[in-house]
Amino acid sequence: MSQDNSLQTRFEKTLFASRWMMAPMYLGLSLSLAMLVVVFVRELFYYLPQVLVMSADKSILAVLTLIDLTLAANLLVIVLFSGYENFVSKLNIGETEDRAAWMGTVDFGGLKMKLIASIIAISGIHLLKRFMEIGQANADKVFGDRELMWLVVIHMVFVLSGVFMALMDWLSAKARKAK
Repeated sequence: MSQDNSLQTRFEKTLFASRWMMAPMYLGLSLSLAMLVVVFVRELFYYLPQVLVMSADKSILAVLTLIDLTLAANLLVIVLFSGYENFVSKLNIGETEDRAAWMGTVDFGGLKMKLIASIIAISGIHLLKRFMEIGQANADKVFGDRELMWLVVIHMVFVLSGVFMALMDWLSAKARKAK
C-alpha cells in the first residue's frame, strides 16, 4: 500500500510541477506586449505629422486605432498576470504601491469575464471604425455591405457570448449559495 501511495504521490507532484511548462508561454505573451508597443508607437508617429491637416473623421479613426491597440494591450496584461497567478504561481513582487488592485483577486471566472468584455470592446471599436469609413472609396472596396454585415454579426456573437457567460456565472454563484 505504501508503494502505491508513494507512486501516486510522485505522480501528483510531477503533475503539479508540470504547470511550469506554461511559464515560457507567459514570457512569450510579455514579448507580444512589446510587439504591441512597437505597433502603437509606429501608428502614433504615422499620424502625428498629419495632425494639422487631418479631417475630424480621420483624427477620430486614428484615435480609435490607438485605443484599439491599448485595449488589446490591457487584455494581454490581464491574461498575462491573472493567468500566471491562477495557473502557475503567485507573483512574488511584495507589497509595492505599483501593484494593481485586481492582481491576485481575479479568478478564472473573473478572467473569462474580463476577456470577453475586452474582446467585445475591441470588436465594437473595430466596427465603429468601419462604420465611420462608409462612403470612402478605399474602404468601400475592402468593406462592402456583405463584409460590414458579417462584422456586425460577429460582434453580436461576441456580445451574446458575453451575456451567456455572465448568465452561467450568475447561475453557478446562485447554485453555490443555495447549498
